[in-house]
Amino acid sequence: MRNGIKVAGGDRLGKTIIFAKNGRHAHFIAERFDVNYPHLAGQFARLIDYSVTYAQSLIDDFSEAEKHPHIAVSVDMLDTGIDVPEVVNLVFFKIVRSKTKFWQMVGRGTRLRPNLFGPGEDKEEFLIFDFCQNLEFFRENPDAKAAGAPRPIGERLFITRVELVGELQEEKEEHSQLTNSLKDRLHDEVVGMNLENFMVRDRRRAVEHFKDKSNWETLDLDAQITLNDEVAGLPSAFQDDHLPAKQFDLLVLNAQLLLLRGDANFARLQIRMIKFASALEGLSNVPTVAKQMELILEMQTDSFWTDITVEILEDVRRRLRTLADLIQPQERKIVITDFEDELGHSETIDLPDVGVGIDKARFKMKVRRFVETHIDHIALQKIRRAEPITRMDVEELQHMLIEQGVADSETLRALQTEEPLGRFLRRLVGLDRAAAKSAFSSFMSESQLNSDQTEFIDMIIDHLTEGGIVEPKSFYESPFSDIDDLGIAGVFDKDHAAQIIQIVRTVNDAAVAA
Repeated sequence: MRNGIKVAGGDRLGKTIIFAKNGRHAHFIAERFDVNYPHLAGQFARLIDYSVTYAQSLIDDFSEAEKHPHIAVSVDMLDTGIDVPEVVNLVFFKIVRSKTKFWQMVGRGTRLRPNLFGPGEDKEEFLIFDFCQNLEFFRENPDAKAAGAPRPIGERLFITRVELVGELQEEKEEHSQLTNSLKDRLHDEVVGMNLENFMVRDRRRAVEHFKDKSNWETLDLDAQITLNDEVAGLPSAFQDDHLPAKQFDLLVLNAQLLLLRGDANFARLQIRMIKFASALEGLSNVPTVAKQMELILEMQTDSFWTDITVEILEDVRRRLRTLADLIQPQERKIVITDFEDELGHSETIDLPDVGVGIDKARFKMKVRRFVETHIDHIALQKIRRAEPITRMDVEELQHMLIEQGVADSETLRALQTEEPLGRFLRRLVGLDRAAAKSAFSSFMSESQLNSDQTEFIDMIIDHLTEGGIVEPKSFYESPFSDIDDLGIAGVFDKDHAAQIIQIVRTVNDAAVAA
């Protein structure tokens, strides 16, 4: 309110977005604003996130220059997909480490706004108030990539079991039964891997090797590396239990590993297992829990852990894993700190690489209205019927869009860097169903299709009719893979699949000016 860019002759803070950490944080920010500015309470600064019933109405009001609210406190909802050219202040009140996400959020301030400060006084800059050192982070790490998603629990279980086998093999006699049990479990998972699956196909040699049970006799270091790097995480028909059971498996398997290695971190996992047993004790009225009550109570004594072995832990895992889903997760306690904020000296950082962005969501809405009004125009009809369009057709449409205030030349240039205008319009108008059917008529008349193949083609026609463009890579994903796990490769032979992909590409390319 003190240092932000002002409008209305300097009397009012310009439109401002505050990016909060979570819903409670956003609510607290809005609440504190109202306390500090009681004469503006409930109007000037408003919480806008998915928890608000009329969030879209608030966004619509925020999008109008003179309407309240002028400060939008948001969690995720306004990070992308909103086009308010009047926004001149952005407040980063959360840590962002995804470069893509960061620049999308910065893009909320890049929209041009003529005459924002009066006749002839256009918007030429915007301010970012960054309280979480995001700017410093990306200045020091300009090529920073978003942290990779954590490995799925099934993959982590596979890798942990392989590592455990490696540790147990060093003492063959003592742990032979547990070692063989782990190898059998891993082998069963590999046997369930379909060699025709497109994800498995790339690792076929490794999977075929470990489908042979004789290759599990001794897993040397090379074999363990191959299993972890090439086989772990591949889809398998092997059916495991529910997530809570798998989470308990992972806890115990890691504890077994640390115990064998003599790692002091075993004590941390020991505490977690004791807490698990304590939670089960409170469910003594459940018959399946009551059956294991002796073990559950014993786990909470010091004597149980005095001479603990990996075999004892394996017995715990087997007997208690199916009880894990009976434990209801406890709600995490919300902590509200109570100390005075200390702000260091402010530093001005220019962002010369920021360009004027295009908000495709809002642009789509404007173009959709244009399309509805001019759907009978010959160029739009060509696009809708998959008839080839010319550069002259595209230029005429561009001229109409600019003339009617739907877009300016800069917006259209920005759009063209992402996607040709014809394809963009095709996605909005869809494809005429008769044209979609016509594209496949020759293929269907020349081929004797079974019911699955006919359903697959009908699904493509439906998608083209509704969305205008279908990318061939989607033929390997749901809903196409609902017919067969391999998608198009499982429904059609190689030649027919290639023909279908070529037909679709031809239909897609018809929307691009020759």
